[in-house]
Amino acid sequence: MKKLLLMSLIFGIALAGFSQNRAVVSEKLKNYAVKKGEPIHFSSDFSKVPGVPAYKSTTLVEEDIIGATRYDLQTNTSTQNRIHYYEDGTVAGTWTMGFVDPSFADRGTGYNYFDGSNWEPAPTIRIESMRTGWPSYAPYGENGELVMSHDFGPAPAGDPGTLVLNKRNAKGTGIWVESVFSGPGVEISWPRTTTSGIDNSIIQVLSITWPTPNGGPVYEGLDGAILYSRSSDGGATWDPENEILDGMTSDDYFGFSADDYEWAASDGDNIAFLVGDSWFDFFLMKSTDGGDSWEKTVIWENPYPFFNTGAPVATDTFYCVDGSHHLAFDSQGMVHAVFGINRAYSDGAGTFWFPGVGGIGYWNESMPTFSNNLNALSPYGDPGSELIEDYNLIGWAQDINQNGTIDVLAEWGTYYIGFSGMPQIVIDDNDNKYVIFTSVTETFDNGLQNYRHIWARGNYGDVYWGQFYDLTGDLVHIFDECVFPSVASLTDDYFHLVYQSDNEPGLAVRGDEDPYGDNNMNYMKVMKSDIIGTGVEESTFPILSEDVSQNYPNPFTGKSWVNVNIRQNTSLTLEVTNILGEVVYSIPEKQVHTGALRLEIDASNFTSGIYFYTIKAGEAVVTKKMIVD
Repeated sequence: MKKLLLMSLIFGIALAGFSQNRAVVSEKLKNYAVKKGEPIHFSSDFSKVPGVPAYKSTTLVEEDIIGATRYDLQTNTSTQNRIHYYEDGTVAGTWTMGFVDPSFADRGTGYNYFDGSNWEPAPTIRIESMRTGWPSYAPYGENGELVMSHDFGPAPAGDPGTLVLNKRNAKGTGIWVESVFSGPGVEISWPRTTTSGIDNSIIQVLSITWPTPNGGPVYEGLDGAILYSRSSDGGATWDPENEILDGMTSDDYFGFSADDYEWAASDGDNIAFLVGDSWFDFFLMKSTDGGDSWEKTVIWENPYPFFNTGAPVATDTFYCVDGSHHLAFDSQGMVHAVFGINRAYSDGAGTFWFPGVGGIGYWNESMPTFSNNLNALSPYGDPGSELIEDYNLIGWAQDINQNGTIDVLAEWGTYYIGFSGMPQIVIDDNDNKYVIFTSVTETFDNGLQNYRHIWARGNYGDVYWGQFYDLTGDLVHIFDECVFPSVASLTDDYFHLVYQSDNEPGLAVRGDEDPYGDNNMNYMKVMKSDIIGTGVEESTFPILSEDVSQNYPNPFTGKSWVNVNIRQNTSLTLEVTNILGEVVYSIPEKQVHTGALRLEIDASNFTSGIYFYTIKAGEAVVTKKMIVD
């Protein structure tokens, strides 16, 4: 295991914050469509220096590498619940793990456990007895845990197309007890599993019959039927078992696809899940009695009901949910949902998506739903858009170099989601909300492709949506693709998440033009107060990130200047560090007064290259990048 915090301490840069002023993608990028199954080859007109990110710093995050995998596809769209933070300070994390490419006969659940002091050694062997994937993790019983995965296709043992349940009564220790759960005479896969009721004793399961493109039959009139199952005796019996819920039948939809659904962490007998994709409605299913009865809410109505992706007809271009979404209960039992945004159309021969279009939408049960207007989910203010910034549009790609546009190279990884996507939401005991998502991030690239980073934004008591923070903006991630975040439903002073990283954008499993390589599975905890503050506390800082200007000129030779807006009397220092974290220039601590301040950086003796300047004012710290010619 490797503590990533060490690098953060060396460089003094970890969690980068950006104001919410929004630059949008160019019309060219907004209108760039790619046929499903084909790679992204965007002809970019942008010019920039590759691989030199800009920073604004406010705090540190703590990370551990808890495992690895060469199998790099953790989900097709929405990420299953893969981490749980327990009230006693322990944590469990899971992921799909495999090392023997390309067949991955060893594929299964990677599992690691934090005992309150340390993580276990990174696992190399799956917990199941057979080849599996797509694990969902949940607490079970008074102190136990369970993982449900799927056995997809030929395997050394077990029947293909079944779900595999592993559970044990003491989390973090003991032997996993394994059982198999089968479909209703047809293959099922892609499970989502949670627990509910007293002591998390009720197992709640969603799965899907194999759609015809995966070799399955049409089942009960659905090409991919989402099935609901529930067990109150640890999986010995199920009631209901493989049931199609009202509102999700062939009377309502043509069918569904893998991984377009996920559970909220339960709130007693309150349980809920989301379903949604580009080509069918985005809707909430909620039960207040543990699954005996259900209420459906269509959050966004697809303009082309009963669309068949296997035999498409021509459509107009429309904005849509991209298939990645997440949900959580607040203290009053109300559901809050976040979702990725994209654009789609069909030419009658195939379906298209728009890799340069993206945003993170937000909805809760007190808000109006979205119509089937073609532009209802436009994040760019098109006529008919029903999205309002900082109300139901809360996430977007950041203009890191602050030139008014989003600048990217010609290629980036193919995930079939929006430019910003893979959202997660966690709500703490005070009903503060924290939203985590991935975004293609300008200035972070390998010279050929831009990387995705993991971003966060908080909402304090429904008062305001705060700044954006690049959780992976540290130098240790300067050449990392950071994707598939899964956030724990419980928080303490921190929120907790796991995610996957490697040095190549995209997915080798999907043939995304990159070879198989090693991927890290990372655990991160982020101080909640650093993301959200309290509103009052933020006003006591002598400077905020937006109070420190970019140095000018930049790039430069000789001297450059930085303007700082001082909000209250304070002590202030300036330090310049090189790429190795060595201090090469400083202005000693001095007392300053409220108002504007101009600081000089004399780089006459610097060699050309990338440097970082840090302003420290009281407890506030802001860091930015500069370039010396």
